[in-house]
Amino acid sequence: MSLNRNEQMFADYVGAHPEEKRFWEEKVRVVAAGAADGHVAAVELERELWRYFKERGQVVPSFREALARQGAQRASLRNLAEFWLRQWAPPKPKPKANPSDGTAHGH
Repeated sequence: MSLNRNEQMFADYVGAHPEEKRFWEEKVRVVAAGAADGHVAAVELERELWRYFKERGQVVPSFREALARQGAQRASLRNLAEFWLRQWAPPKPKPKANPSDGTAHGH
């Protein structure tokens, strides 16, 4: 998966700060556990990432510069959200297949 410039800067920042990494690993797990599916989790996590991005822009020069480049436009952090969900969230159990007709139970 390819990350845009802002996502890569964000991932590098988190990777360089162990306390931030622990925070985001836990946040990803909590969001994934509370979401109905992967799409809902990615949307929610991207919102959280954007809020954090703006907050860091108040104190971290690289985030501040990225926000200045963006202007009023919101940066996409969706690829980073999806990447971290795949990396850190436990996989959801798949429905068991019905051996008689090859379909899943319960749907």
